[in-house]
Amino acid sequence: MESNRRNFLRHSFASATGLAAATMLPAELFGRDLYSTNRPDEIILMPEKRSGSKESIRFSVIGINHGHILGMVDALTEGGGQMVAVYSKEPELLPDFTRRFPNARVAKSEAEILEDTSIQLVASAAIPVDRAPLGIRVMQSGKDFMTDKPGILTFDQLKEVKKVQKKTNRIYSIVYSERLSNPASVKAGELILSGAIGKVIQTLGMGPHRMRPDTRPNWFFDPAKAGGILCDIGSHQCDQFLFYTNSKQAEVSFSQIGNFNNPKYPQYSDFGDMSVRSPHATGYIRIDWFTPEGLATWGDGRTFILGTEGYIEMRKYIDIAGRKGGNHLFLVNQKETKYYDCSLVYMPYGEQLVSDVVNRTETAMTQAHCFLATELAITAQKMAYKLNT
Repeated sequence: MESNRRNFLRHSFASATGLAAATMLPAELFGRDLYSTNRPDEIILMPEKRSGSKESIRFSVIGINHGHILGMVDALTEGGGQMVAVYSKEPELLPDFTRRFPNARVAKSEAEILEDTSIQLVASAAIPVDRAPLGIRVMQSGKDFMTDKPGILTFDQLKEVKKVQKKTNRIYSIVYSERLSNPASVKAGELILSGAIGKVIQTLGMGPHRMRPDTRPNWFFDPAKAGGILCDIGSHQCDQFLFYTNSKQAEVSFSQIGNFNNPKYPQYSDFGDMSVRSPHATGYIRIDWFTPEGLATWGDGRTFILGTEGYIEMRKYIDIAGRKGGNHLFLVNQKETKYYDCSLVYMPYGEQLVSDVVNRTETAMTQAHCFLATELAITAQKMAYKLNT
């Protein structure tokens, strides 16, 4: 009995001593203030006062197989473009397009557009495998080319596109819309340029998408026609890595793909991830077709950008924590924690591209960047390890 009492007292004194010592240690070691962080400053960014586009061009559309063409046309018209005509070799796709853009003349052939010398640019969201050959014909006709991603599917296509682009000195612009058409992504670029998080050393991009196979055309499930998951939606993330890290050269460290839930389409991949690196930065990319039906939008796309002095998180399309809408950006650095509602941020890509067409400049995107982003995506797709699913 006495022995038990001594043990109790010994443990009690030890506990008291431990507690007393603990009070002299920094609170951070125990996370005592883990939940005492103040709510971040909330900033609703207001639209800039703009004088309107300085330049204008005439453009047409060839190929409307993907809905991204609607946003592409909007970007061009808002940037000073005037749409002249549209051609689709699938006439059944035209009614929805012409209903949205009733002023567009329906061309009878591709040649009708390519031979019109008043047209300066052609935009396309054709079946992916057809985009590079079309772009070559467009450049050879003396026009610039704007295409949905993936804009190039194979190394052979890339080699030929680069050859013709150099010879003609035309613009071949691939619309990596997860950056170019997203207000939060635009704001992130501005913050990084201002030095808000120091030197960017790593990006982490997640691009989940909703499948709904019954709404997809047959070519969507054929990698030879659509490019495969890394070549397709992975190209968005390759573009963002290069842009936010200001990398002019880069390589793929590893890549892998798998078909976990679509046995009906054995050649298809519904999951993929990859890692890229440049001499001064790294990037991890994960993309998939597993957005559940319970989510209120097509995908909870997020991007994390790590700098030497802070980090940025973008919740581009939805914030499941409860904030309404999309275009959410969080900034944490050595001075502050801020939340930005970027919904009203101006997206300059369309206006910049119009200006580039007129002035032969590279303000929207350098040609080297455009080609390197797609080269990384093609490389990752080609070298990907196939998971045993």
